[in-house]
Amino acid sequence: MGVGYRNSEGYWDPVPFAAAANMDREAKKYRPLVYICSSGEGEMEKIRKYSRFAVEQEAIPLAPDLLLSQYMKEKEQDLILLMRKVLLGKCSEIWVFGSEITGGMKQEIGKAKKKRMTVRYFTEDLREA
Repeated sequence: MGVGYRNSEGYWDPVPFAAAANMDREAKKYRPLVYICSSGEGEMEKIRKYSRFAVEQEAIPLAPDLLLSQYMKEKEQDLILLMRKVLLGKCSEIWVFGSEITGGMKQEIGKAKKKRMTVRYFTEDLREA
């Protein structure tokens, strides 16, 4: 049974319907898909922390270091780089974490800037730089 315009006694009552509609809108609130960019390797716990931070900032994090490490082999670097580029292209923002910017990170940041994506920089302790 859904929320209708009539109450349990059959009288016209649009208030519950409006309240339910507003709840749905709030639940569907826009959250940007953000690419988590960090030096990454061997720092999975930090990347989890960065991803959780993005969720708390009402964004949807995409952390290729966490994702691809689950099933890709180190010797498949060319394929990994291709996958990272494709994933970056699906995001609306890139969030860069840490004080060290590696060569791979520079490439990802450059690609994001060419696509006019929002680029945000954060320290390791999650403060925006």
